[in-house]
Amino acid sequence: MAQFDVAMLRHLSAMPPGLRLFLAYAFGILVLVGLSLRSVVDLAVNAPLSLEGLVVMSLLAYTVFTITLVFQRKEAARGLALGLSSLTVPAVPILAVGGFVAPALVVAVLAVALFYGLSRPAVRAYLNEP
Repeated sequence: MAQFDVAMLRHLSAMPPGLRLFLAYAFGILVLVGLSLRSVVDLAVNAPLSLEGLVVMSLLAYTVFTITLVFQRKEAARGLALGLSSLTVPAVPILAVGGFVAPALVVAVLAVALFYGLSRPAVRAYLNEP
């Protein structure tokens, strides 16, 4: 078990900072999806197919698939990570119009950091598996 821990730490330390930020963002999405599952299950009792359920399950599948590709260092992970990061773009004006200016600024900074970090050459070099 100790070798696995050392190997995982070595793997994470070799990862570019932009990918580490993306993984933190993606795991945050998984936490939010997990917290919202209760309401999705409650909706499924009344109607087996709902828009909210489709969106949440699609987001869950997309996020897990993208995280898996990042850990496998696949080239396709970069495009999928950029796509998942694009969810921050509509969140900024929605929060700002809703009167949540400080959270909108935090999300805007996160969006810039994600897109900047994922566009770095180090990320392209790290995700080198076909």
